[in-house]
Amino acid sequence: MGTMVAAIVLAAGASSRFGSAKQQLLLPVVLERVRAAAAVDELLVVLGANDVETDAQTVHCPEWERGPGASLRCGLNELGPEVEAVAVVLADGPGLASAAIDRVVAAWRAGTGDVVAASYGGNRGHPIVLARAVWADVPDEGARALAPALVPCDDLGAPGDVDTPDDLPGRVAETGAE
Repeated sequence: MGTMVAAIVLAAGASSRFGSAKQQLLLPVVLERVRAAAAVDELLVVLGANDVETDAQTVHCPEWERGPGASLRCGLNELGPEVEAVAVVLADGPGLASAAIDRVVAAWRAGTGDVVAASYGGNRGHPIVLARAVWADVPDEGARALAPALVPCDDLGAPGDVDTPDDLPGRVAETGAE
């Protein structure tokens, strides 16, 4: 089997700008994308402000208000010693491509670095893969504080970032080139 990689989906935020628990709306789509990624052996959803109905394994993080790093640490603490790296995914990125997860994990497996992130248009995005060696370094602000090696995923389309209802994609399916 080789090295095990888990995916952690961060869904702990209060969705205050969205006006309701956007996780309930977006999480099923994101989970479908994560489950379609060949590189992921285990899946964990971190919840906080809102209870969200899901068939995935979940952990509730009471310290979610401290920031995404606190939620991420809650998730990391739930993983067994056999997990050597984690792919961090945001619950509000419904355009996430399964292939982006596989590509970033493959780059980590190839020795690109302990912190490897997808990039879109040269800007870091998600997913981001963290090797176990850096798990203890995650601050409250989250993995964005760690400098990643970037893996271009422009051809796969950005995952998106839904903060308000206006950000919802017109259709959840992958969109091709216009």
